[in-house]
This record gives sequence, structure tokens and C-alpha cells, in this order.
Amino acid sequence: MKKRLVPVFLVLLIPCAKGRAAETASVPAPAEPMAASPSAAEQGLQALVARQQELLAGAEKAGKNFDEENFRTQMQDLANDYDTYLKKNPDYAPAYAAYGVMLGKISMRRQSAVMLLKADELLARDAQKDGARTAAFLRTWALVKNQLGNYVAEEGKPLQAVTYYLDAIDLTPNEPLYHYQLGTLLTEARDDFLKSDQWTRPVLDKAMHASFQRAAELAPGRIEFGYRYAESFADLEVPDWDGALKAWAALEEKATSDFDRQTMRLQAANILIKQQKFDLARVLLDTVTVEPLQKERQKLVAALSASAAAPALAPAGPTAEVPAAPAK
Repeated sequence: MKKRLVPVFLVLLIPCAKGRAAETASVPAPAEPMAASPSAAEQGLQALVARQQELLAGAEKAGKNFDEENFRTQMQDLANDYDTYLKKNPDYAPAYAAYGVMLGKISMRRQSAVMLLKADELLARDAQKDGARTAAFLRTWALVKNQLGNYVAEEGKPLQAVTYYLDAIDLTPNEPLYHYQLGTLLTEARDDFLKSDQWTRPVLDKAMHASFQRAAELAPGRIEFGYRYAESFADLEVPDWDGALKAWAALEEKATSDFDRQTMRLQAANILIKQQKFDLARVLLDTVTVEPLQKERQKLVAALSASAAAPALAPAGPTAEVPAAPAK
């Protein structure tokens, strides 16, 4: 199983909302002041990271005015400065982490992995020192673990990736992104995990569902996390439709736009059709009025008509596609 990759050309390598779970949330900064008075090494790295963030943000805002050649030159200068910095500070783990993240953002994936592995090695060494495991240290290490998990997942090695994701969660259990990443991996690579004989379907389902639930709990304002948690009830070997209905209802209460609220109702109506609760499904579908959702609504209306006309069967099976995420 290979996770979806970001585009490979430099112009398109600005951080974007992902095809996979990892990129739908902000990634913690790899370097922060470790003390009230940062050392020269810390100050130097902060300056590099600030340049990196400014370059990427500026490229993202440029749109059609993006100057590819200028961006390429500035990124090359930044990479050279990282190399110079690392020669002067060969044992400073946050620098390898920051450089590795930057290389990953411009699709130099293998070079990124080399830097991240070095950061992981140095962080494991430094973790043995008294007082080393500060909050900033743990966030940096968790970031490294998560990025390495992304890399090996994209290489089609989910059984290795899951170890990195679990390590990231162990280091920073309150970072919702890492729980979301784990849930996504367990879903997308389900067959790989089951073939390994190290996981059973009940154990896999429980871990997947709990991961999405925890991400939603930790970031109640992130609608995409709550949306994925509500979807996960249908990903179970035996779908929990009643649980899903409760989750969609709870998410609808938090929605701030008619589009989002009515998207949740489409999801609920789809489930009600599966449960052969046709009258309730009709009521919900009648409340979906926003124009961008009419195509999906009509699909469900057709599915409802076909299901209601068919002989009664045990509720189950997909009926129609509904929006995969609340995107306007």
C-alpha cells in the first residue's frame, strides 16, 4: 500500500491540504527556544526556519505571479546555509529535523529521510541526558517520528510506518494530527496489516476507530477530524450505523454554515436508507437545499426510491456516494 504522494514539481510543493491525513493539520515547528536565553546554535536555526517559512508562505501566496526561478535560487541558498550550519553544529538534532522537514516539502524525499533519521538518532541519544525531555524536545522528536512514518508509508511499508506513528503519539499524546495519521494508515493499509498475522480485524478496527475519535476530541474545532471520526463507524467490519448517526448529529450541531450542516444530513440520510428507515431519510433529504449539494441529494433520492421499491432485506450495503469531506 502506497499513500498518495504530493506533486513532484517544485512549483507545486507548497504545503497543502492533503490527500492523507497528515497534511490536513499544522505540523509543529521543529525548533523552538529551549531556554529563556537561546544559545547561538538555537538562534541560528531559528533564523533558518524563519527564512524557510517565509519562502514557502510567499510562494503559496504568489499564485499566478509565482517566480519559479527566484524561488528555486532562494531555496538552494537556504539549503546551502543549512549545510554550512550543520558543519558547524553536527550534533544539533533540531537542525537535522528542520532541514529534513524542509527537504520533504520540496519533494527531496530520500534526502529528507536521511536528515530525519540522523535527527532521530541524535534525539534518542540526547533523551538519556538529565532534563533533556522538555516539552519542546518531545515535540521535535514526535515531529521527526511522524515525518519518518509518512516517508515509509509512502514507500509502501505500513508496518514500519505504524511504529513511527505510535512513537509520535507516545511522545506527544495530545497532538491530534498524529492520532489522525494513525487512523488513516490503519484504514488505507488494512489488507497489509491483516496479511501480516500481527493484527486481527477486531483489533485493527478498534485501534482505527479510537484514533479518529481521539483526534476529534483533541481538536473539536477541526471539522475534518470530526468528519473522519463520523465516517469511521462505516469502516468497521460490522458498521455501527446507530453510532454513526449520533456522530453526524453531533457534528451538525457544531457546523457553522448551511453547507456543512446539510452535508451532515446527507450522510445521515444515506445511513437511514441503509437501515431501511425510508420516511426519516425523506425528511432529511427535504431539508437539503443548498445548490452545491443537489447532485449528491439527487443520487440519494434515487437510491431511496430504488430501496423503498425493492423487497425488504436486511439493512446493509452502500447506497450512494455522498461528499467525502465538507469542501466548499
